[in-house]
Amino acid sequence: MRILGIDPGIAIVGFGFIDKQGSKCVPVQYGCIQTEAHTPEEERLLHVYEGMIQLIDKYKPDAVALEKLFFNRNVTTAMTVSQARGVMVLAAVQKGLPIAEYTPMQIKQAIVGYGKAEKKQVQEMTRMFLKLQEIPKPDDVADALAVAICHAHSYTLNSRINEVLRK
Repeated sequence: MRILGIDPGIAIVGFGFIDKQGSKCVPVQYGCIQTEAHTPEEERLLHVYEGMIQLIDKYKPDAVALEKLFFNRNVTTAMTVSQARGVMVLAAVQKGLPIAEYTPMQIKQAIVGYGKAEKKQVQEMTRMFLKLQEIPKPDDVADALAVAICHAHSYTLNSRINEVLRK
């Protein structure tokens, strides 16, 4: 199963493709889509949307997992990132992909085993899970890979629970 993990943003969208092979997660490709700060918002959204479509077409994921947004300060930033997240969801839905969403706490719990883990702990565990030489940069990329790993673990658990319930 190939999973696309996304860390939503408007300036930087982190993405990470992993393959779930049995109990292992194997990195396929990861990076970010970047937009220029002083570009009109609608052009930035189009750039993010087109980037997502290109990535989905090239790497053909079976599922998409996104980090749920959490903002407690800047409402303007929250609105802009929400719009960017919307075009990411639109791209996935247009390609017929199932979408899963995880809170930062759920991701930390899945990766580190502790929902209030520090960002550096999550990044290091992500590096170790995927057997990478270094933590991917920028942070948004490592976060996207963590979202994909979280979905791989959650999907497996949910599949087993559903099997038991069907019996």
